[in-house]
Amino acid sequence: MLRAFRGRAALPASLQEPIRSELFSVERLESHAQSLAKAQIVVDHPTAGRPISSRLTDNSKVLTTAYRLIAEATHSGRPMTPAAEWLLDNFHVVEEQIREIKTDLPPRFYHELPKLAGGHLKGYPRVFGLAWAFIAHTDSRFDLQTLVRFVSAYQQVQPLSIGELWAIAITLRVILVENLRRLTESIVRNMEASQEADALADRLIGIGGKDPESPADVFHKYREGVLPSAFAAQLDHRLRDSAQAVAPAHQWLIDRLALQETTPDRIIQDELRLQGALNVTVRNVITSMRLISEIDWAVFFESVSLVDASLRAVSDFTAMDFATRDLYRRAIERLSRGSDLTEMDVTTRAIERAKQASAATPEGKLSDRERDPGYYLIARGVRRFERDIGYRPPLSEWLARLNVRIGCRGYIGLIVLLTGIVAAIALLTLDAKGLSDATLLALALLALVPASEIAIALTNRAVTNRIGPAILPCMGLEHGVPAHLRTMIVMPVLITSPAQVKELIERLEVHHLASSDGDIYFALLTDWGDCDFETAPDDDAILQTAIDGIAQLNSRYGPGASGARFALLHRRRVWNESQRQWMGWERKRGKLREFNRLLRGADDTNFLHLDGKPPAVPPDVRYVITLDADTKLPREAALRLIGKMDHPLNRPRINSKSRLVVEGHAVLQPRVTPSLPIGLEGSLFQRVFSAPRGLDTYAFAVSDVYQDLFEEGSYTGKGIYDVDAFEAANA
Repeated sequence: MLRAFRGRAALPASLQEPIRSELFSVERLESHAQSLAKAQIVVDHPTAGRPISSRLTDNSKVLTTAYRLIAEATHSGRPMTPAAEWLLDNFHVVEEQIREIKTDLPPRFYHELPKLAGGHLKGYPRVFGLAWAFIAHTDSRFDLQTLVRFVSAYQQVQPLSIGELWAIAITLRVILVENLRRLTESIVRNMEASQEADALADRLIGIGGKDPESPADVFHKYREGVLPSAFAAQLDHRLRDSAQAVAPAHQWLIDRLALQETTPDRIIQDELRLQGALNVTVRNVITSMRLISEIDWAVFFESVSLVDASLRAVSDFTAMDFATRDLYRRAIERLSRGSDLTEMDVTTRAIERAKQASAATPEGKLSDRERDPGYYLIARGVRRFERDIGYRPPLSEWLARLNVRIGCRGYIGLIVLLTGIVAAIALLTLDAKGLSDATLLALALLALVPASEIAIALTNRAVTNRIGPAILPCMGLEHGVPAHLRTMIVMPVLITSPAQVKELIERLEVHHLASSDGDIYFALLTDWGDCDFETAPDDDAILQTAIDGIAQLNSRYGPGASGARFALLHRRRVWNESQRQWMGWERKRGKLREFNRLLRGADDTNFLHLDGKPPAVPPDVRYVITLDADTKLPREAALRLIGKMDHPLNRPRINSKSRLVVEGHAVLQPRVTPSLPIGLEGSLFQRVFSAPRGLDTYAFAVSDVYQDLFEEGSYTGKGIYDVDAFEAANA
């Protein structure tokens, strides 16, 4: 049975004992971490190192075999040790850990981890040695705060890379699985030794109607070597209280153990102590696996990352969302790999550039992007920063930059090239059949169409695989929208009937329920429908329905910090000479233009006084989110829009002469996609023509559209814009 445990060992044979050493206190662990950091030496350049995939596969096979053997022994009625019961009851946890290791430790990531240059783990990542020491000196008992202190103490001597800190979680899993494999081998060995002792005792006692055998015959092969403790303890247990006839066998065991300078009582005590320690360690391993799966490792990473600590000290790094913080970190990793600087050196250089820009920023800028280290990591300052640190882009990145530089010409050129190759392959095949030149020419012309289709498909596939999404940095706004980012969500619509108005009021309420965090206000920007006259008979009834609906919303949800949470802003009709109609001035664009002027104090707009009160809006509104009547606003989508607009790298800077946005974004227009069909909406007609649309909350990382808001017809009315930039561009 032990053949199952003699697999291909990727680790040295001397290390097959359980990973267990002297148990340290937290203070002793911190001291040991510092000593370990001084002792560990890594190779100068990234290497593949010693692979762990074969060992992980072998561990999985061994543990699975052990589980089946223990399950079979349990079904046969044999008593199990507590350690074996722990493995039997929690094997699904072990399987889950192995699956996560295979998923979360890709070969490329493993290759980039710094490898040890010496020691018993030579060729393995340095972080393996760190995790090994932690597991060994805590007896596989995981505690998050202890790990934080251990890693922090290590980094006081030797900083770990960003990749290594992320690898700690998966490395702990790897070491725990390795340790459990070794413990399982001990469990199975002890189980086999006990079974062997029971078989000998049965022969000596004469179980099942068989005659007892003589001790000389039974113990013939046990005259040499050391008796395993589990074997001796079980045999003593069976023979101690048996009949007088087996007394010679028991005496032989006593004499045999005396040659080993021990006694049955001492063997039993030692075996009980070993079984107790084995049970504790197996329990710790299983419990630690559970805890590791429940930990938010992003929080752990950011609590021990020296790069994060440096960025937090000089910028609003903490206030950014996690995806943005990770964007900064990946940029630092990239720049470090392509230069002779460490990640901390790259971070320090970026911070220094930001401080220099802060001291030299001209007055009148609408954005302080140069004061943020991210400007030199992911924004316009990155190319100059790369030159400063001596960055050498790898070939794949160089080709990607070349592709961006040549733009559509490269795309079309690749299609033409592939079309020629595909057509040439087909023609060379036909040429072997001896066709005439005229025939080949005609076939070549005919082949261009299918060849171009193949070329376009191949090119699009290559572009999709090579060009990933561009993530727009974002502030986190974890506590909602603050007062200085006060935002209004508005729906510019035409109101044509009381029933339609009630639907719009209900939709506005849904937007509020999805975006009620912080200083956010809501409004309907309404016009009556086009008419041959300035007023229509049903105008008053339609408008009154809207007034009553907004009043009910304000009564139901109460005011915000700056006044009523909901507002109705309705415009009068004006004569349009070109269309010979009375209508709202410039329709949707005009409503937004006049609304923006109203936000900045204008009193000459076309908005009507309702119930004898002038149109009122909250003061100091910074952003406006505009939605169509059929557009859904997913939960937290408004926070993400506001957070992206407020990030230092996205704040707009407007040229005072051209009045154009030259940096940052005055407008964000996320992709609008169909919602999933519900009920009758599942029909083909409903899916194509009538499905309500929602702001795709993932579109920020896929297909953000940045257009000049102030160019006629450019803004579709679904997105967010900066009020101050709107006014500055239209001044």
